[in-house]
Amino acid sequence: GVGPSDASPDEGVVEDLPLIDEKAVEQLTEGLISHYLPDLQRSKSALQELTQNQVVLLETLEQEISKFKECNCILDIDALFSEAKHYHNKLVNIRNEMMMLHEKTSKLKVSGINI
Repeated sequence: GVGPSDASPDEGVVEDLPLIDEKAVEQLTEGLISHYLPDLQRSKSALQELTQNQVVLLETLEQEISKFKECNCILDIDALFSEAKHYHNKLVNIRNEMMMLHEKTSKLKVSGINI
């Protein structure tokens, strides 16, 4: 015969489960959603605002960086001009020395000394 040991372990389990009330599940789901949804929507709008603020901040930073780059270019140009002025002064001094040497050699030639 068929004894208790021959019965399947799953036998009778389906009958033991209570019937699921679809309306109760729907109401519980709606309750859960209505409980968490406002907080989630507030979080979403806060994150969107934060993202927009970050975009504005990034654009502002990029503008400031470009201003600093312009400043560096101006500083480079300043350095170039001061260097040019320095070399111009050197050239003026060399020209003055050459003119002075030319005068001295001219005077020596007039004096009769051959160079």
